[in-house]
Amino acid sequence: MIEELKEEQIVNKVGGRFKLSTLIQKRLVALNKGARPLVDVGSDDKIQIVIQEIMRDKIYLDTESNVRIVGEESRPAGPPELDFDAL
Repeated sequence: MIEELKEEQIVNKVGGRFKLSTLIQKRLVALNKGARPLVDVGSDDKIQIVIQEIMRDKIYLDTESNVRIVGEESRPAGPPELDFDAL
């Protein structure tokens, strides 16, 4: 098991276990769809990348449970969404 997940620090940083799980899952989806990692952990293990992004305060969940990148505007972290109504 990943050691950081055993600690309460990461749970408290995000605001609870449910939010932590949601953040990890959504960020993993974004990385699998091609989003760039925000940290260099020297590994291709995406779960390690996400854990380090959280621990280094690079990502968070907004009030609508969207993954956000610290310092960026209000767009979700991940691939851009298509506006099918505009097509």
